[in-house]
Amino acid sequence: MTLVIQVNAAGDRMGYPFSAYSTCLAGLLGTLLLFTGCVPLPDDEATWVLKDLGAGTGPSRLKEQTPVPARSPIGYQVQGRGHQGDLYLPGEPPLAGIVLVPGAAVHGRNDPRLVAVATTLARSRFLVLVPDIPNLRALKVQAKDSQYVADAFSHLVSRTELPDQGRAGIGAFSYAVGPAVLAALDPGIRERVDFLLGVGGYHDLQQVVTFFTTGYFRKDGQWQYLEPNRYGKWVFVSGNTDRLADPVDRSAFRRMADRMVEDPQAAIDDLIDQLTPEGQSLLDLLQNRDPARSPALLARLPSGIRAELDALNLATRDLSLLKAHLILVHGTDDQIIPYTESLALAAAVPPGQSELILIDGLAHVDTQPFRLDRRAMWRAIGILLEQRDVPAAGVPGRR
Repeated sequence: MTLVIQVNAAGDRMGYPFSAYSTCLAGLLGTLLLFTGCVPLPDDEATWVLKDLGAGTGPSRLKEQTPVPARSPIGYQVQGRGHQGDLYLPGEPPLAGIVLVPGAAVHGRNDPRLVAVATTLARSRFLVLVPDIPNLRALKVQAKDSQYVADAFSHLVSRTELPDQGRAGIGAFSYAVGPAVLAALDPGIRERVDFLLGVGGYHDLQQVVTFFTTGYFRKDGQWQYLEPNRYGKWVFVSGNTDRLADPVDRSAFRRMADRMVEDPQAAIDDLIDQLTPEGQSLLDLLQNRDPARSPALLARLPSGIRAELDALNLATRDLSLLKAHLILVHGTDDQIIPYTESLALAAAVPPGQSELILIDGLAHVDTQPFRLDRRAMWRAIGILLEQRDVPAAGVPGRR
């Protein structure tokens, strides 16, 4: 069973069992903090962190109480593989470490929203490493990106700034949760990853594709409908265009994606006429609105796209091997990845190994400010801080 956390009016945790049926954070919290007066929060560290995220570069209680962290670009090698990244060193001795995986964004580790989150975590005495992952800067997510995450984690825990008994984890958002989980399953680091924070992540990619093409997802075995954000569909196309064999198909889908991301109502008939049968199989999936047809359409996709989907699909992995404690946060209004995916991911690990916080008014990268549950977000931050503070003595793999 999985502990699903809701928050009542007093801010207390309420857990109940759920059977197995699933770098926007700073922007989300910035909107959230516009409404700080709606629901009072305790005067504690989690509230300070929440308000600091919302304050951006402006004043906050956390800034008043803590030294400015130092952000430094670094290069590092793991088993001959060279990498670049940014290290955020707290102004006080760190208590724990975290690899913060950039989302699919062209600015990568330099995205101002990501920098704000990493800086706030460093103020909270996390040693933060943000790796540079070229695919994510190219708006692609691939299973092989998990090696970048695993290597970043290996380097993080080798650093002398991290205390000998300090805990260490990984944080990721949206589709980057997949490579983060795959990294945490890597036998080379699996015993050392203490916690994994996933915001808006997924479990079964086939179900996610069904959702962003048709708007349907399953809850308790029944189809539910939520209008999907079409942007997610065309980002999926952008990430898979290179796996089409014919250059005519590749060119047509690149131009389709450019048009549709800019204007969802854009005409693409001139591009559709150019497609080969392989390209048509991808278009058939994208234009499908019947969830019952999705499995057959997915099976018809080009082999390269199917292989990558399979490699990234956490539903096919033995997640009982995962040692990290999962902290999963998902909006009930998510229009890109439905919250049932985090329910399924939480249920796929051994009992007691996950905590899931569902947040009303959190729609992946968008918010519904008057519905947004600040207290649930406060609780999620509190759980992360608890992981920072849990004693790690006696755990294999510690220096």
